[in-house]
Amino acid sequence: MELGNIGGLIAFVLGWFLAQFGKLIGDIIKKKRLLSFKELVESFTRSGGMPSGHTASFIALTLFLGLKNGFTSGLFVLAAATAMIVIYDAVNVRYAVGEQGKLLNIIAEADTSKKTKKMKVVEGHTVPQVCAGAVIGILVGFLCNLWF
Repeated sequence: MELGNIGGLIAFVLGWFLAQFGKLIGDIIKKKRLLSFKELVESFTRSGGMPSGHTASFIALTLFLGLKNGFTSGLFVLAAATAMIVIYDAVNVRYAVGEQGKLLNIIAEADTSKKTKKMKVVEGHTVPQVCAGAVIGILVGFLCNLWF
């Protein structure tokens, strides 16, 4: 495989990795202590929060493909359309579902019969979180384009 062809995958993964690493650093700063291994893994792999890993990865890939193949290429159009859907979903659908999950867990805690169990809440993103992810994605997309 030609190295340039794998650049898009590397841009996608690197965008996600840097955003997740940002969440990890943010958690360490918030807690003002080193995290346990379990906390490190949970922080690094969690959905939602600042910055958006979804946005960082898709923007990095989309920009990389646009710069490599042209902004009128089918690959760029497909990546841009997919990125818009993913980002819209993160800000609207997943964010709303996360808020509803939090409320359902409050109801479950108040259930004296204990028939209702708490659930894991998967969070979406706010607009500032998406904007921070987009900045990471733009930087990664440009850097990977230069590299490959």
